[in-house]
Amino acid sequence: MSFGSEQGAGSTQRTILVAEDDAEVRNFLEVTLQCRGYAVESASDGNELLGYLSTGGSVSAILLDIMMPNKDGFETLREIRQLNSTVPVIMLSGMSSPLNVVQAMKIGATDFLAKPVGHEDLFRAIEQAMDAGVSTEEEAPLESPAASSSGEMFFGKNPVMNALRSCLPKVARSDVPVLIQGETGTGKEVLARQLHALSARASRPFVKLNCAAVPSDLMESELFGYERGAFTGAFQRKLGIFELADGGTILLDEIGDMDIRLQAKLLQVLQDHEFRRLGGKDNVHVQVRVIASTHRNLEEAIRTNNFREDLYYRLNVFTLMVPSLRERREDVLAFADFLIKKHSSLKVPPVVLTPTLKDALTAFDWPGNIRQLENVIRKLMVLRDPDVIVRELNLLGAGRPAKVRPAAAQPEPVKRTEWVAPEGETERLTVLEQASRAKEKAEADAILEALNGTRWNRKQAAARLNIDYKAFLYKMKKLAIEERAGELSHLT
Repeated sequence: MSFGSEQGAGSTQRTILVAEDDAEVRNFLEVTLQCRGYAVESASDGNELLGYLSTGGSVSAILLDIMMPNKDGFETLREIRQLNSTVPVIMLSGMSSPLNVVQAMKIGATDFLAKPVGHEDLFRAIEQAMDAGVSTEEEAPLESPAASSSGEMFFGKNPVMNALRSCLPKVARSDVPVLIQGETGTGKEVLARQLHALSARASRPFVKLNCAAVPSDLMESELFGYERGAFTGAFQRKLGIFELADGGTILLDEIGDMDIRLQAKLLQVLQDHEFRRLGGKDNVHVQVRVIASTHRNLEEAIRTNNFREDLYYRLNVFTLMVPSLRERREDVLAFADFLIKKHSSLKVPPVVLTPTLKDALTAFDWPGNIRQLENVIRKLMVLRDPDVIVRELNLLGAGRPAKVRPAAAQPEPVKRTEWVAPEGETERLTVLEQASRAKEKAEADAILEALNGTRWNRKQAAARLNIDYKAFLYKMKKLAIEERAGELSHLT
């Protein structure tokens, strides 16, 4: 999930929840909304959307697709209205029949848009819904857990972060490419947004593209856009993120996961400040500052021919290293206090950190960094029982191996092994939780077996399992297949 912090023309900084099962459409909506300055939360089906709302997450509007697996848009809308009767809900559908429109409005939809959705139609519907005062709750912008209440980077007491704070204004004003490195969940995106906010481009768009989340065969169209008729299904011209961010800043998140074939085209844009849309004949000129971030060791990726050396040196004018949370233990409790304030409201009063919980929070290694800490605090706000959180942290930290990702693009086949719960944990699991874990393990084993059998060719593995390629990529991400592969390799 991503958070927007840049204000666009005609909008205040608010959060839009997007529920769409098609990954390509969902990514288009995310990029478009973030470009206008909205923060975005995403869900692939109705259950994920309702799960987010039930945890107390506040949103200013919801974009809800009608056709979704597990629970369709109409059923989801009914349950949304039971949880929140005021939040604007804009329905999306490729089949905009009068019957669908009438049914949606009867259930409680605020507006209805037919796919494909144009930029102006989308923004008009959102802004009209908000301006009409449908949502009566006054909401503060959602920020990353690494950000303070003013939207600035949370630096804390750590000396590395203090050194980073001192050089940040100079780097921001320089307008040169920046490479941000650090583990997943350390706040790299927040740092990139802070660089943009301190730069001369602050009034222009900030656009983020997650290179790991977009399939390689769709990445080029996301970067550079396409002309109408460029390929089957291209019914109208689409602007890429370079055009959407013209005059502003692009964050290429997880640049280390970009296909090496596209890296040459990216290098050309960085050098010449121009490109062609897919299917286009004319050069498009842009002036964009590029910030790249990654959790990977790019120098090692260069040695294994997975990253271009010339692109590395083009991006690596300034390198900013963000330390992991376990390297910032002196800031853990300060982060926890901030997150408690962030998620507190009249309906959800703050909780007190007991001495035992403080010790557990400080002692834990936080492999998921600040993002994991925020999830723990949100769970604490729901359960209101510090002892439960202490037990969970102790169980997670008891003998678990460090998370290891496969270094190569095509990892060696790994042996399947049984996961054994730490002593006492099995008794705490409900029957449904045990069944859910068993189902996830079976799915993960099947995907790993298919990947190993095809030398990690994802398209061939999807065909072998007889499932749609996009659905296969979504399953890999949801089940953290690469992380599982790394952990199993570590154990065997």
